[in-house]
Amino acid sequence: MAGTLNLRERKKLATWHAIRSAALRLFDEAGFETTTVEQIAAAANVSRATFFNYFATKEAVVFDQGPEERRHWQALMNNRPADEPLWDSLAAVLTGFCESLRERMPLQRRLKAQSPALEQSGQSFGEQFFTDLRNWVADRTTGSDELTVTLSLNLAVAATLTAYQTWPEDESFDDFLQRLERCLQTCPRTSTV
Repeated sequence: MAGTLNLRERKKLATWHAIRSAALRLFDEAGFETTTVEQIAAAANVSRATFFNYFATKEAVVFDQGPEERRHWQALMNNRPADEPLWDSLAAVLTGFCESLRERMPLQRRLKAQSPALEQSGQSFGEQFFTDLRNWVADRTTGSDELTVTLSLNLAVAATLTAYQTWPEDESFDDFLQRLERCLQTCPRTSTV
């Protein structure tokens, strides 16, 4: 991917990652509430204004997806065979999306559990993904029974959220992925669309 970006875009991406990395490290070490934007900016070697050029809020550092992450999950969607049953595609895409968060999801979950501000935040680390997923399903299933398609999508998303919400703190990320697979297999398939 780096070969397709010009120098300015690569620098912007590097700055984005430096800010995110510094913030997550500081949040993990000192906690979300006690870490300031100024501390994050200093640790990333950027100004406070530069921080806000990349992230609208301190919470956004925890939840926003990186540009390459969005390209990754869009590729997950677009690479599914056109004749594959919708449920199988949804299961593969949702599992691939969660696998791509292996390094960050456990920390995000721990931070949410430790921080009232993050716990109350309306943001979710998957908001953009779920919007893109809904659009992808709509494009893929044009002309199909809308009720069945929407039900399949909602069941797959609910299975994913259930796996996340019931993931015990003492279980590894691999255990979470097994829980996700179990939820997706347990969910009734509504259609072979």
